[in-house]
Amino acid sequence: MSTLITGAAGFIGSHLAQALLDRGESVTGIDNFNDYYDPAIKRANARRLAGSDRFVLVEGDIRDVETVNHVFAAYPIDRVAHLAAMAGVRESVKQPHLYLEVNLNGTLNLLEAAQRHGVSAFVLASTSSVYGTTPQLPFVETDAADRPLAPYPASKRAAELLGHAYHHLHGMNVTALRFFNVYGPAGRPDMMPLRVMNAVLDGTTIPIFNGGDIHRDWTYIEDIVSGVIAALERPLGYEVINLGMGAPISLRAFIEVIEALSGRTLNTRDVPTPPSDPPITYCDNSKARRLLDFDPQTPVHEGLAHTWEWFRQWRIDSGTWPEAD
Repeated sequence: MSTLITGAAGFIGSHLAQALLDRGESVTGIDNFNDYYDPAIKRANARRLAGSDRFVLVEGDIRDVETVNHVFAAYPIDRVAHLAAMAGVRESVKQPHLYLEVNLNGTLNLLEAAQRHGVSAFVLASTSSVYGTTPQLPFVETDAADRPLAPYPASKRAAELLGHAYHHLHGMNVTALRFFNVYGPAGRPDMMPLRVMNAVLDGTTIPIFNGGDIHRDWTYIEDIVSGVIAALERPLGYEVINLGMGAPISLRAFIEVIEALSGRTLNTRDVPTPPSDPPITYCDNSKARRLLDFDPQTPVHEGLAHTWEWFRQWRIDSGTWPEAD
């Protein structure tokens, strides 16, 4: 079995690629190493994956039709895990054109090539952000999700709908997975877990929305990867499925876990929650449990402990761990 992973050098993509390689499968990756965060992190991920002779990486952009068509023509691809995207709710407010070009037009290029080549499954990474400020808690897939708060979730909701069109017209198996606040070792440095860990170690001050009284449903990377693999292995026609832990905690409690792990106190500055960010994300994962046998195993305190262990070693290896410690 051979899988194409877009965004293969990124956080989720590299973890998924490694999991598939560990199962003896073949992986073709595509990544453009953009500078939304330090490309050196993605280069390091790619080097680790390159140790397998069953991994091939194409450096290219999914917005480029010729590149996408070349990948499908040059390599055997049975199924697609489409993870490449411009991520980040607040940044999308500043660069809406870029977000739509990558997240919608790039998805269109991949769907078109995938249907011509007859892939067995097309798994699309979506986001819990599509729910916006819905009053229905926990978030459930029957919600219309038609009131996004920023261009990023709007682009992802549009990509979900485009996937349905390709299922309807071409019989493609398309599963859109709505990820809930993914974190873990080697995570993205722009996301809250590593931002807090860096700040608590360096003594810098970071802004905290609404005094920490916002809630997020943090989902550990290994649980997300298991859900993606299950979706790749189970062609379901067209489905939209939440993939999350189902146990939101406040930002304040989240920070307290990291403070306890580090033995330090975080310096914070209270700021209002921006209009692009909902007050809570909360996953109803019953559909994932039913259709994918999804069974997340890692509560947030345990996942943060694993992440802190990785973070500490990463800072030591890079020579940036405080000498006093």
